[in-house]
Amino acid sequence: MSDRPAILFVCLGNICRSPLAEAALRAAAARHGIGIEADSAGTGGWHVGEAPDLRAQDIALRHGIDISGYRARQLERADFDRFSHIVALDHDNLAVLKRLRPSGARAELSLLLDHVPGRSGQPVADPYYGASEGFAATWADVTAGAEGLLAKIAGLA
Repeated sequence: MSDRPAILFVCLGNICRSPLAEAALRAAAARHGIGIEADSAGTGGWHVGEAPDLRAQDIALRHGIDISGYRARQLERADFDRFSHIVALDHDNLAVLKRLRPSGARAELSLLLDHVPGRSGQPVADPYYGASEGFAATWADVTAGAEGLLAKIAGLA
């Protein structure tokens, strides 16, 4: 276990929102020269081993980030001690995290948009069943959330 912040983003299937949030945080950390560990996972196992949704890959590429090598994985019990922060993308996944979190685990749980002024308690909308435009809104949300979270954990705020 490293001393640097380790952040895990969690959504349902780990093919849309959470890999985009992971990519946004990695990009923000690189811009600010901050060392972090970032990963993503899903509470469900339907997409384990799959690449992110092609629409998620497309929106990330439009922002200069290639996520085609990411692979979906399911949340594991060990994640609650491996990561300093586990960040859910919506209320349902946060509820699952709270239920699964072992007593004494080190991970701090939150919603991603809790880290954006004026957005606390709001979920990042799931773009999976909608049109491609929904992925642009998701990208905007996860980028704002990543910047806010990074500011909090790196003391930039």
